Amino acid sequence: MERTTFDAFSSVAFLWRMLDLPQEALDSLDLPSDGECLPSSFRVDVLAQSTVAASALVAALFWSHRNGCSMPRVTVPAEHACVEFKSERLYTLNGKAASPPWGAIGGFYQAADGYVRIHDSFPNHREIALRILGLPQDASKEVVAQEVSRWKSVELEAKGFRSGAVIAALRSLDQWDALPQGKAIADHPVLLTRLATSELRMPLARTPKVMGKCLEGIRVVEMSRVIAAPVAGKTLAAHGADVIWITSPHLPDLPDLDIDLSRGKRTVQLDISKAEGRAKLLDLLSTADVFLQSYRPGSLAAKGLSAEELTKANPSLIVASLSAYGPGNSWSLNRGFDSLVQTCCGINVAEAERYGAGEPIRILPCQAFDHGAGYLLATGIMAALYKRATAGGAYEVIVSLAGVMKFMRSLGRYDGKSGFDRKDFKSPEDVKRYLELRQTHFGELKAVTHSARIKGLSVGWDVMPKPLGSDTAHWL
Repeated sequence: MERTTFDAFSSVAFLWRMLDLPQEALDSLDLPSDGECLPSSFRVDVLAQSTVAASALVAALFWSHRNGCSMPRVTVPAEHACVEFKSERLYTLNGKAASPPWGAIGGFYQAADGYVRIHDSFPNHREIALRILGLPQDASKEVVAQEVSRWKSVELEAKGFRSGAVIAALRSLDQWDALPQGKAIADHPVLLTRLATSELRMPLARTPKVMGKCLEGIRVVEMSRVIAAPVAGKTLAAHGADVIWITSPHLPDLPDLDIDLSRGKRTVQLDISKAEGRAKLLDLLSTADVFLQSYRPGSLAAKGLSAEELTKANPSLIVASLSAYGPGNSWSLNRGFDSLVQTCCGINVAEAERYGAGEPIRILPCQAFDHGAGYLLATGIMAALYKRATAGGAYEVIVSLAGVMKFMRSLGRYDGKSGFDRKDFKSPEDVKRYLELRQTHFGELKAVTHSARIKGLSVGWDVMPKPLGSDTAHWL
């Protein structure tokens, strides 16, 4: 289907058809176009508004079916959705703005035949990158640049994949499209598969249907890192799900990101390499509705936590996974992050060429694939909840950053340089009207509210950020 002329509503309608959801629900969607936002030649603004809207609309559909009511009106303004696509950059804690999650050597480097980008938000990725380059752990960016210049970009990328680092070679769109892994990316950004047959299941809500939340009574176990899957969990929490975010005491965290992305979630630490931690996780999953995870493909399956094994134990479970490059291709098991997908899949080169300032690289104005993947993963999860309630079954939902990239590309680009004239949001001062003030364990938090509104119902976060491991591994 030709999508280059899609507006946000058409984009939602496309997703709706692909997920085989009731078409009449679209009549309840209102998408105000109240500003031209997020400077890019790509239609990042359409991606933002449509993915948030799809998640809110399916939440309302689930609530409507559960309560036997007509569909409530769902409204998602364009500017607010665009602001929310930058939420992790636009909060303040005790008056201090968020810090970028980059390490000492992260960024672009010129290689012998092009450029690479090194991702180093996690210490282990930085350590492995420096080891590959034969450098000490305290090497400066200047020293790293000297060593990277000796490598061919694709060879360093491949060495990084094999060794556990996260390094991407800069490519054009044509170069990416010519690769087998580029051709293998699915044309639909949300892959939803029925895994097993089981009875209809609809957990009871705990509060009256008026001014309640759409997902009350839904239990979610989240094991995630960085932005994309945490956005999905945060979205489910905004609609009332009980989300238990499980982290490991042995893995590094990203506290600046966590402040924004842990809103709405309870936090539990488990060491699943030990019998006690694994038993607690399996106990939670035995009565959960959703298992949401974003670890490298295959890593949890190696611990006996594949979708097939989990749904044997819980025949009504929805297993949702986020990966960098999607299933069914030679890069499926590779680590990746939004910024690396921008680099290796041609987006950074395409932006620079369209901007026309002679620069080799230009990045998107936000982590568009992270946020888009998060809302689409939440959309797929809630679509599976609706299907489970109407047809029974256990389901698997898969979303990838590269799949969201392909979907964004399919929406077309703005003519010439016109897209770069759109409004951007650089600081919390730019978005004061979209911030809410809340008290947290860490102090006073001003953060971006959820951009979706559902008439007659409540949307937003009740649980505020707290230290990791503050809660117990039990359902409310």
